[in-house]
Parts: sequence; C-alpha cells; structure tokens
Amino acid sequence: MSGFQSRRRFIAGAVCPRCAEMDKIVVDLDTDERECVACGFREGRPAVSTPEEVKTRVSRPSARRIETPAEVVRLLDPSDSQASGDGE
Repeated sequence: MSGFQSRRRFIAGAVCPRCAEMDKIVVDLDTDERECVACGFREGRPAVSTPEEVKTRVSRPSARRIETPAEVVRLLDPSDSQASGDGE
C-alpha cells in the first residue's frame, strides 16, 4: 500500500456550475480545488477577503463631530397667566 492517500471528498448536494449535475463535485482537501467527475470542470477556491466595515455617518473617517454651544431652556407653566399671554 502506498503512503500517499488522496484527501478528496464528495460534496453532498453540490451542483456543477458547468454541467448542472448534482453530487458529482469532489473537493481536494489539500489544495482546496473542486472538480466535477462528470464533465471535468475544475476550479480553485476563491481567496477570502476581510469584509469591509459599512460606512455610516458615525464611522466615516471624514465625519467631524460638531459641538454646538449649550443653551438655557426655560420651561413655561401653562397655569401661569403671564406666560399664556391672556392678561387675566
């Protein structure tokens, strides 16, 4: 028996993008290459890229925080006749 064993596995339910046959795709676990045993289609695994953070108004590097000066807020009492302007 040879010391080299192929590490190829069938992928259940996988459909070949070329011939559309189901359950004919094998993946070589050493090279991450997939192959269709029906039509010979071969393809390497695409490189995985890090997902980019979604840009929002808060996370944008060009977003500047604008500080507004604080203002005094005066609360009016509705029962106060002078505040209502009735003049009673």
